[in-house]
Amino acid sequence: MTGPAVLGSGLPWERPHGATPTGDGRTSFRTWAPRAQQVALEVDGRLQPMTDEGFGVHEVTVDVGHGADYRFVLDGEALPDPSSRWQPEGIRGPSRVVDPAAFAWTDEDWRGVDREHAVLYELHVGTFTAQGTFDAAIEHLAGLAELGVTAIEIMPVAEFPGARGWGYDGVFLSAAQSTYGGPEGLARLVDAAHAVGLGVVLDVVYNHLGASGVQAIEAFGPYLTDAHETFWGKAVNYDAEDCDPVREWVLQSAEGWIRDLHLDGLRLDAIHSIYDGSARPLVGEVSRRAHAAGEAAGREVLVVAESGLNDPKVIRPLDQNGLGCDAVWADDFHHAIRVLLTGEKEGYYAEFGALADLAKAFRRPVLPDGGYSTLRRKRFGAPHDDRPAHQFIVFDMNHDQVGNRAVGDRLPREIRPLAAFLTLLSPFTPMLFQGEEYGEDAPFLFFTDHIDEEIATATREGRRREFAGFAAFAGEEVPDPQAEDTFLRSKLTREGDPVLGALYRDLLRVRREIAPGDATLVEHDEDAGLLRVERGAHTIVANLGDAPVVVSVDGVEVVLETPGATEPTEAGVSLAPHAGILLR
Repeated sequence: MTGPAVLGSGLPWERPHGATPTGDGRTSFRTWAPRAQQVALEVDGRLQPMTDEGFGVHEVTVDVGHGADYRFVLDGEALPDPSSRWQPEGIRGPSRVVDPAAFAWTDEDWRGVDREHAVLYELHVGTFTAQGTFDAAIEHLAGLAELGVTAIEIMPVAEFPGARGWGYDGVFLSAAQSTYGGPEGLARLVDAAHAVGLGVVLDVVYNHLGASGVQAIEAFGPYLTDAHETFWGKAVNYDAEDCDPVREWVLQSAEGWIRDLHLDGLRLDAIHSIYDGSARPLVGEVSRRAHAAGEAAGREVLVVAESGLNDPKVIRPLDQNGLGCDAVWADDFHHAIRVLLTGEKEGYYAEFGALADLAKAFRRPVLPDGGYSTLRRKRFGAPHDDRPAHQFIVFDMNHDQVGNRAVGDRLPREIRPLAAFLTLLSPFTPMLFQGEEYGEDAPFLFFTDHIDEEIATATREGRRREFAGFAAFAGEEVPDPQAEDTFLRSKLTREGDPVLGALYRDLLRVRREIAPGDATLVEHDEDAGLLRVERGAHTIVANLGDAPVVVSVDGVEVVLETPGATEPTEAGVSLAPHAGILLR
């Protein structure tokens, strides 16, 4: 249906989507539903007609406030709001009005994340504590701040099917997961984080929707498109007919997290699967909206991309024809370390294994950067030399590199100290994965709680097929992602190695003493397995080989070393295999 609106400024879909409290005890409801002939609002059990504002947008203002339950009724079928901020009964239940003014904040002096000195910590709310809620996570925040973490990066919390999952199959982009505590619980977590000096970055997924919600969302309009296909299903419609309201749906969600929930940034999942041929790419527009929301609130905002493009434009400013992201996940740094220390060469690890890879990664952790890729059988990527070191986020573990393994196993114990040493002393922005800072051994498995049996079966069988040909997992039974025990086994035990824990504290303390910026010298000896990286007055020396190497320490101080790294010799110190020392 097309109503009386006229093209020009203030198109109807540019007004706030969903339920917007007006501050006087009333709430304006607005939805884009061009596929419906009749649209009404069901709120607190009452049916309210809605006004057709044109271009498929319908709206009405009602005397209800925070906490009122509602649905939109499309041609007689009651459905949750695509822009819902709260789904207290899950993805098939009613939506609930959220008034940000109802939250009690104490963070008026908080000014956001210092991008150039950030230390991130990735966590999954459901497995971070025994209770698996936003509120339960609060008691651990002070310890992370004391360790040297500056911001937590929370895996996706957009309402997803069931009670447990990674969150990458979210359906309602703006609704904080009900089983974690909903938006009120998230607000308490963010406020508590700010109180101890931690920022909060939220992982968001804008490349696809969870399969269990596709039918309900598509009943409203062409939110998805058949023109593109992602690894996880239909792509979101960002550049086909009627894409403008869809883009606005996403952009309002992005700015809402920062404006209303006081988040300090967003991590954009798999932007290489956001298909958008428009003149104003969606990723750049998300960055623009997010930064504007932060500026309006007086907070520094961090927009992080996960990108498989190896393209420097992702982290170039918008005014330099970039996408305006502040940082990018640098998986190649992880791959270079992991393959050297474990010898694994299957899948996307196949291109790594030379010490030269790690040496190059200490310059810029992007490989390949324009050279030939044997994995892709073509030239790939481009140099990132013009981008500052802090724009690259590096890690030796994360949810993908642990959880996407058949049995969710973390790095082997014996190589964790050197992996941490290299990662935390690198010139780049480090990110820890929950539990690694004290030597957690619990796996992080892939787990789901799909409410549709067909999707549950496909997920279970697909997981088994995925690892059937991997020699490294021969004889291993891939855990059933739908089994509750798979989820429970992934919860942190908080039992660890006190020696490793002390190393993490020392590494993060010393990191603050090293001059920020690029490595001034990177040298390597492929045969000996020796890597030497100079950062101002400090020198990182690491032995990634299988035999001890003698290192001269004349005229320098050994500031820090991995446990049991050295033994004195007449020529200096003997550096053990898979060990590192920091000199000054």
